[in-house]
Amino acid sequence: MSNNTKVAAGGVAVGLILLIWLPWWAALLIVLGVPAAAYLALDPSQRRRLRRVSRREIGR
Repeated sequence: MSNNTKVAAGGVAVGLILLIWLPWWAALLIVLGVPAAAYLALDPSQRRRLRRVSRREIGR
């Protein structure tokens, strides 16, 4: 299994656990808020690099 697959599987597992323990709106807020906060914490140059890399992989 690749690293991306492991991360995706872990994210799904955490999401399901959060849905069981928390109300659906709180789980949704956490699942969407954590990646958004991580993206906003990047420098502008890191954001440009991330967008460039993700665009390149989409065109593969």
